[in-house]
Amino acid sequence: MSNRDIIVIGGSSGATAPLKRILADLHPDVPAAIFIVLHIPAQGIGILSTVAASAGRLPVHQAVDGMKFERGHVYLGAPDHHLLLSGNHIRLGRGPRENMVRPAIDALFRSAALHHGPRVIGVVLSGLLSDGAAGLNAIKRCGGMTIVQDPLEAIAAEMPQRALEATTADLCVPAARLGDVLSDLAREPPGLACPVAPDIRLEVEIAAGERIGSAILADIADPAALTCPGCGGVLSQVKEARPMRFRCQVGHAYTADTLAKEQEGQVDEALRVALRIIEERAELVQRMAADGRRSGRPAVAEMYELRAAEYREYADMIRRVVLQSLDPPIQRGK
Repeated sequence: MSNRDIIVIGGSSGATAPLKRILADLHPDVPAAIFIVLHIPAQGIGILSTVAASAGRLPVHQAVDGMKFERGHVYLGAPDHHLLLSGNHIRLGRGPRENMVRPAIDALFRSAALHHGPRVIGVVLSGLLSDGAAGLNAIKRCGGMTIVQDPLEAIAAEMPQRALEATTADLCVPAARLGDVLSDLAREPPGLACPVAPDIRLEVEIAAGERIGSAILADIADPAALTCPGCGGVLSQVKEARPMRFRCQVGHAYTADTLAKEQEGQVDEALRVALRIIEERAELVQRMAADGRRSGRPAVAEMYELRAAEYREYADMIRRVVLQSLDPPIQRGK
């Protein structure tokens, strides 16, 4: 192709407003197909009509497996399916979730990089955590253009910021300029094609639903002493990944910050379970102490009362930890 004719856009929290602005500002004769992944619930509704209402004269389609895509059209990821590109067709993948979501931005970006290399323009918009950062890095590695919404104006700055940390973005642009910038870049000739790394190809296959196991995963990742929040399996750290990422043997994928967020929730739940058990133990032992006094066994009663007091001290300690986890102290200088 003589121009950059594949535009892939990803966003999450706070991305609807900049996305609407981009689609409204895109020239109606833009010589590129536009693919969009937003983090939406499995039964999400209304996104298609919202995007269509903002797209001016650009036709908007819900992505369908096997659909052939065309320039000047907008394609929106389907709920609970990874939106993937394969040649000049769309493929919907039911591979494992990435960063707890499906569709994942990273999956779309990697598939575009794999099949279209320097013809791709990748855009990361507002959102929480870091989905899109690894995918944008894959686009860069395959010779494509990389653009990030300016984090200073994003409602949720984490996704744009993580993307800037993961790769050397070509442009960091306010949302008000993105539509015009994309219209201009789509008319430029693509750069030189770069060899596709095996890890990009493998991770696209995983998103499509291809089988994965420990032996296959060992080609791109090293085992880590960490547990997958999704299935309880062993996680492996993807080699030389930017940002730091992990996958389990069935394919669930996490960036380090998403994994830390999931672990934080599990720690909080474990502490609450421990608190309940210890408080129940203290209540039982206190009742045993009262029964000892009623039955004329003061020594036994005293022993149980001491245990009850000890359990309540443990419970108070755990309660303080739980409260601190909900309201962490503000560091000096922050």
